Amino acid sequence: MKNFIVILLVLFLSISCKKEIVKQPAKLIDKEKMVDIMYDLSLLEAMRYQKPLSLDSVDSDPTKFILKKYKVDSLQFAQNNMYYASDYESYKDMFDAVNKRLAVNQRAADSLAKIDEKKAAKEKKNKPKELKEVSKDSVKKIISKINIDSIKKAQRINRRKL
Repeated sequence: MKNFIVILLVLFLSISCKKEIVKQPAKLIDKEKMVDIMYDLSLLEAMRYQKPLSLDSVDSDPTKFILKKYKVDSLQFAQNNMYYASDYESYKDMFDAVNKRLAVNQRAADSLAKIDEKKAAKEKKNKPKELKEVSKDSVKKIISKINIDSIKKAQRINRRKL
């Protein structure tokens, strides 16, 4: 009897696992649009992590702005996110696409940053060097040396005239 119950339980579990865990939402967002939303939300999260105060100054919620941009409400996004997350392979492919886009944009941003660094180094190199701050004592020494040299030169010229 125990074996029969165990077999029946295993059979029941195997049949029930084949059904969809999460039903398809009424307003299904296509995968490409969902990847775009996830990409924008990933950028938003990165901004929050890097400079949290920069988003605090914004009057509206940036997440709402992104959802409004794609004409999706938060409930629809949550339902679609749950639906796509129920299929691990598909969801992983979506995140791989997001990561690929992020990597491409990061390389572009890095190359732009290197170009800016080179420009700054070039400008710094071409910038005229600032005069060193000279102390009063060194100025006096320079003037006295110039005066002594000019006096000696004047004396030589006067001797030649005589």
